[in-house]
Amino acid sequence: MTDAEKAPWPAPAKINLFVHVLGRRDDGYHEIQTLFQFLDVGDRLYFRHRSDGRIRRTGGAAGIAETEDLVVTAAHRLREQAGIEAGVEIQLDKQLPVGGGLGGGSSDAATTLHALNHLWDLNLDMDALCALGAELGSDVPVFVRGQAAWAEGRGEQLTPVDPPEACYVVVQPPCSVSTAAIYGDEDLRRDSEPIDLSTFLADGARNDFQPVVSVRHELVGEALRWLACFGEARVTGTGACVFVRVSDQHEGQRVIERLPEDWKGFVARGLNRSPLLDRLASLRAGGGS
Repeated sequence: MTDAEKAPWPAPAKINLFVHVLGRRDDGYHEIQTLFQFLDVGDRLYFRHRSDGRIRRTGGAAGIAETEDLVVTAAHRLREQAGIEAGVEIQLDKQLPVGGGLGGGSSDAATTLHALNHLWDLNLDMDALCALGAELGSDVPVFVRGQAAWAEGRGEQLTPVDPPEACYVVVQPPCSVSTAAIYGDEDLRRDSEPIDLSTFLADGARNDFQPVVSVRHELVGEALRWLACFGEARVTGTGACVFVRVSDQHEGQRVIERLPEDWKGFVARGLNRSPLLDRLASLRAGGGS
């Protein structure tokens, strides 16, 4: 068993520190601005060579069939791009909620692209992996590049940034949100003015999805109101998870201890560099295969 197969590959969560929707494009997508930052929590994946040429997934989120899982799609697309017939067993230790706005599926796909690029010795560069990732979803490229980023376009036009690596409480109300449904809602604001990073850091910004999500999902609105007792609460992405900045781990844990019954939550630190890049760097430094 190689070094690349022994230890887990991280697939970190992300939060959107704000989201502005600037308009709807002719192709049906939306022009947005957002700021992505990673969290020090996430899913874990393991990869093992298969000699029969099959791509299989074990584990994963309940209710997501193997054939519908983005990690399987990512593996097939990478194999097609490379023109090879390699097989792999992917074990997905799913920790992040589906429909939570934390980017779990996109992160899993990005980790799969990097891990199999290494495991199959393909030597595709970052731009090539990002291009493949963009075919899988608008959020995949930021996970592939592994740097906190100011994002525009559909969310795939990325500029690396270094916002403060703060501590956050993330609350998961017991519901799941459909991103497509939120984007399609006629009440979604689509005329926000563009801003720049300095404006965001000085004045803050909002999440344009938040009013729509709160109306469509009563539990998200309830979570926002509850968390607002501890600071400026905000939806990440299209939800359902909401977050608030806290001073440190201890304050965050005190908030978590007061969570209503049936709600889940955790304390996490913001990261401007994905642990996925550290995993890759460790393999290169050790000469691992």
